[in-house]
Amino acid sequence: MNIVFMGTPDFSVPCLKRLIDDGHNVQAVFTQPDRPKGRGNHLAPPPVKELALQHGIPVYQPEKLRKSDALEILKEISPQLIIVVAYGQILPQSIIELPQYGCINIHASLLPRYRGAAPIQWCVLNGEKKSGVTSMQMDAGLDTGDMLLSAECEIGENDTAEDLHDRLSVLGAEVMSKTIDLLEKGGLNPVKQDDSLSNYAPMLTKELCPIDWSEPAQQVHNKVRGLYSWPCATAELDGRTIKIHKTQLCGKVNGKAGQVVESGKKLIVACGDGQGVEIVTLQAQGKKAMSAQDYMRGNPIEKGKSFS
Repeated sequence: MNIVFMGTPDFSVPCLKRLIDDGHNVQAVFTQPDRPKGRGNHLAPPPVKELALQHGIPVYQPEKLRKSDALEILKEISPQLIIVVAYGQILPQSIIELPQYGCINIHASLLPRYRGAAPIQWCVLNGEKKSGVTSMQMDAGLDTGDMLLSAECEIGENDTAEDLHDRLSVLGAEVMSKTIDLLEKGGLNPVKQDDSLSNYAPMLTKELCPIDWSEPAQQVHNKVRGLYSWPCATAELDGRTIKIHKTQLCGKVNGKAGQVVESGKKLIVACGDGQGVEIVTLQAQGKKAMSAQDYMRGNPIEKGKSFS
C-alpha cells in the first residue's frame, strides 16, 4: 500500500520500521523540525527522521501543517493511507480527508480512556493495572475517532512510564500492521467511542514534580513511576532539591509523613497513610543518578530527618 507516515519521537520508530519491513511503499515521512538538544544546544533530528533517511524516504518537517504547503505536497504524493503515530501536531480536516483510506492513528492507550498528549504517563500516575494500544480512524476531534483494533498489556507494580513506553511502542507496531492488513482485506469493523468513559491526559509539566508526602504511599510510588524519566518526581531535603528516580513500597512504618524512618542500608520515608516507600535511586542537583545507598555514603541522612 502507498503510505505517508507522520511521527516524531522514539515511540513512533517501531511503527515506521514495521511499515518498511512489511513491504509497504512509504512515500514520505512528515515529522517535527529538528530541535536543540543536549548541553551544547545543537540541532538534533527527530528519531523518525533518522530512520527515514537511512531508508532513503523523503522527509518533510513543517513547523505548522496548517501554515505550510503540506496539503499541496500530499496531494502530489497522493497516498492511499496516512499513518499517524505521536506526530505532535493536529491534522487539519483537509489532510484527514485526502487519502483513499483516510488517516489512522496509533494511540498509546485503551481508548476511550486517556485521550491526549501523555496517555502513558497518566496511566501510571493514576495507578492503572493495565494499558494498551488502540488504532483509530482519525476525525476532527482529539483522539475521538472510531476505534479499529486494540491490544492490552499489564502494568507491573514497579513499572515506570519509560518501561511502559517501550513495551507499548512495540505493541503499537503490531497493532498497526494488523490494522493495515485487515484494511486491505476489508475486514475492519470500526466502533464508535463512548465519550462518557473518556478522560484527558494532558502534557506533563514540572509543576507536577514535587512529592506530597502526606499522600498515601501508593500515590507517592505512582508519581515517581509516572514521571520517570521526565520530568521526574522531586523532594526537598536540607533546602536541596533531589530527583527521585525509583521507589519501592515497603509496608507499615512508624513516622510522620516525609520523615526518614530508616537510613543506611536503605532509605525509607513515611507517607501519610502510615506506609513507607523506599527510595532506591535518586539524583542530587548537578550529579548523576545513583543508588540511595551510594548517595548516603557521601551524604549521610540521619534517621528522623524530614523530606518536604
